[in-house]
Amino acid sequence: MSNSPVDTDEVEHIAELARIDLDEDERDLFAEQFADILASFETLDEVPEVDRDPDLTNVMRTDDVEESLDREAALSNAPETEDGQFKGPRVS
Repeated sequence: MSNSPVDTDEVEHIAELARIDLDEDERDLFAEQFADILASFETLDEVPEVDRDPDLTNVMRTDDVEESLDREAALSNAPETEDGQFKGPRVS
């Protein structure tokens, strides 16, 4: 038995869950690849933590009520309107 953290039985179980048929060579290959992936995560665990940026604060401005376009002005450049609303192409 190998020292791999992932054995072929686990690979077979994952393959069954994914409904994938694997032959023995593929199970061995995937077991090695899964072990490499897990080793990469272990390497990431060794990376030192860095200081976080301070939490963001709300930098939004307050809403100022201003006069807006009336309906006729808003619809004046529309290629098509219907019943005082923009009319767009049909989406099926």
